Amino acid sequence: MSGRRTIYVKPYREEHPRFYQHLYSSVKRLLNWIGHERLPEFAKVALSVAQSAGHVSMQSEPYPVPAEGCGVMNVMSANLWHDYPRFKDLEKRLDSFAGMVELEQVDLILLQEVARTPSLHADEWLAARLKMAYVYSRANGSQRLGFEEGLGVYSRFPLKRLPYLRQMGQAHNPFSRRLVLGVEVDTPCGEIVAFSAHLGLMHRQNAKQLRELHGWVNEISAGRSAIIAGDFNTPEHTHQIKHVRTTWLDTFRDVHEHGHAPTHEIHWPWGGVFLSHRLDYIFLQPGKPSWQVVDVRHLDAPDGPHSDHRAVLARLAPSHLVA
Repeated sequence: MSGRRTIYVKPYREEHPRFYQHLYSSVKRLLNWIGHERLPEFAKVALSVAQSAGHVSMQSEPYPVPAEGCGVMNVMSANLWHDYPRFKDLEKRLDSFAGMVELEQVDLILLQEVARTPSLHADEWLAARLKMAYVYSRANGSQRLGFEEGLGVYSRFPLKRLPYLRQMGQAHNPFSRRLVLGVEVDTPCGEIVAFSAHLGLMHRQNAKQLRELHGWVNEISAGRSAIIAGDFNTPEHTHQIKHVRTTWLDTFRDVHEHGHAPTHEIHWPWGGVFLSHRLDYIFLQPGKPSWQVVDVRHLDAPDGPHSDHRAVLARLAPSHLVA
């Protein structure tokens, strides 16, 4: 068994505009002159929040390593809703989520808003509960601040090599970042690349990030099959979703061609639904080995709500077993 370790993965990101390059250089020289230990506490907190993503926690093998042969693979994507700063029922919701994963016999999980608080590191808690290999990367916040959140990929199969990490757009903003975390998964059917994504809210920003993600996944996967899943923060009627569906298979619509299928709802104070959108997706980029969609569902945990988003569960089978 490979133990948990913390490694640094340099995130791929856009070059900073020249103005910000000069600004960062000036700030860095100033801090070197002052000395970190002489800074006031609020400045240390600000620096820790602004620190680039890249320190990744990883356990490359599950325990125990599964021995079964090639067959159907159950994939789940879920935004776990950190609910900062209240963290309402966080541990209870995590327990409910873990119960759903066990009930559905999920093999591969792609997570967003995985929280770390002083009393609970959700990434470590889930790995121990589910006995899975995993990789986690902070996206925003800082443990010095008492809270951070990030992305995670969990697997019943071993994870290969170092993970991939990309900061999506707006690299000039050190206090708010959107990430994509990818890792190679060594399934009994062959290697597949799995990406967990959490994209921005603003339409123009979101469209730019999704274009970047589309090209980057194609580059990284290099002809291999890839799963791209997460909270894309944009409804399915938008141009950017329609664009990626020209080459990525939208697993849910492959099974359910029509019908409203929201994964996130905003309610009026008196309980009625104000907004209802499908924001969470599992996409499949065709490659080798070839996979086909068997079934896809949107799920709420049966033991109580795990999040303000529904999870997406896709059952995939190797094409040679379906044919």
